[in-house]
Amino acid sequence: MTVRIRFARFGHTHRPFYRIVAADSKATRDGGALEILGFYDPLAADGSDRKMALKFERVKHWLSVGAQPSEAVERLLLRAGLLPPPPIVAGGGPGGASSVATSNEEQPAADGVSPEAIFSIGLQVN
Repeated sequence: MTVRIRFARFGHTHRPFYRIVAADSKATRDGGALEILGFYDPLAADGSDRKMALKFERVKHWLSVGAQPSEAVERLLLRAGLLPPPPIVAGGGPGGASSVATSNEEQPAADGVSPEAIFSIGLQVN
């Protein structure tokens, strides 16, 4: 059984309120939760203590036994300090990390042609 830490939606139409729950990954969104871990109210004032509350010890327990947080819950756990920040990839963009060397020193290509010369004629350096 794979456990996910995710939102269960409560509240009314146009007034969402979410419980943060540990649930089986195959259960429905609002279905049976294994445990309620906290809540999140997106419409509460930012400085309010009613914006979000978590049972830190229980969240740590579920993470330690292998529960995977959903993307939205992962952002909340990062903000709460329960998860380490993701690694920063230098030169990463939509296509991932770039393979171009960022060294200031010029390194001649294997055949003795400088990279500037290769880029000026439109070839790619591998």
